[in-house]
Amino acid sequence: MQELKLAVLIDADNIPHTHIKVMLEEVSKIGTPTIKRIYGDWTKPHLGGWKGVLLDNAIIPIQQYSYTTGKNSSDSALIIDAMDILYSDRVSGFCIVSSDSDFTRLSTRLREAGMMVIGIGEKKTPQPFIASCNKFIYLEILKRQQADETPEATEPSTSKEIPKTATKALTRLDKGTKRFLIESTEELSDESGWTFLGSLGNYISKNRPDFDPRNYGFNKFFDLIKSTNQFEIDERDSGAHKHVKHIYIRSKS
Repeated sequence: MQELKLAVLIDADNIPHTHIKVMLEEVSKIGTPTIKRIYGDWTKPHLGGWKGVLLDNAIIPIQQYSYTTGKNSSDSALIIDAMDILYSDRVSGFCIVSSDSDFTRLSTRLREAGMMVIGIGEKKTPQPFIASCNKFIYLEILKRQQADETPEATEPSTSKEIPKTATKALTRLDKGTKRFLIESTEELSDESGWTFLGSLGNYISKNRPDFDPRNYGFNKFFDLIKSTNQFEIDERDSGAHKHVKHIYIRSKS
C-alpha cells in the first residue's frame, strides 16, 4: 500500500496551540506529514502561544496581515497555498486543522481532485465542513486522550490499579446512533445476514466522517459494537493466518 503523504495546514486563529503534539501524533497514525504550515497574523499578541511550539514541531509559520477589521485573511492564504500544493503533486492528502466552515469548498475541491482530506477541529465546527472531509476528528477527544496519557503528580498507589482501556466519552451512544449502526449492518449483510466488520467500518467512515469510537468512550470499533448488545458476533479463521480472526456481525433484531 502506498504511503499517504499529507500536507498539514493549520488555521492559527481557530485552533489552540496547547495540544499541537497530540494533533500531530494523530495525523502520523494516518500518514506522513510531509508539509506542515500554520497561518496567522503573527504580529497579534493572541497568537503568542503558537510561537513557542512551532520550532519544536517543525511547523512553518506563514505571515498574513489582517488588512481589514473583522476579516480573516489567513483563510485566503491557506486556501491559495493548498491549491498550489495540490498542483505540485507532492502529497496525496491534506489535513486541515480548523473549526471554520470557510474551508468547506476547499475540502470539497481537494476531494474532487482525488485527495484524501482529514479535518481536525472542535465540536463547534459546522456540519458542512465536517461532511466535506473524508474523516473528521474532534479536538476534544484528542485533549481527553492527552489528559489520560499524562502522568498525575501524585504518590504511587500500593493498590492494584485497573489499566485504562478506553478514552472518556465525548457523547453518549444514543438510540439514533445505534439505529444507524444496525441499518448500516443490514445494508451490507449477505444472504444470511452477516456483515464483515471491516466493510462496516469503511462504510460508516464514508457516510459519517466524524464517527469515531473514541467519541463514545471506546478505543476500538469492535468494543463499541459489543457494548451495544445489538449484534451477534462470529469470529472466523482467516485461512492464511491462523492467529488472525475475521469478525462478522449480525443484527439481533
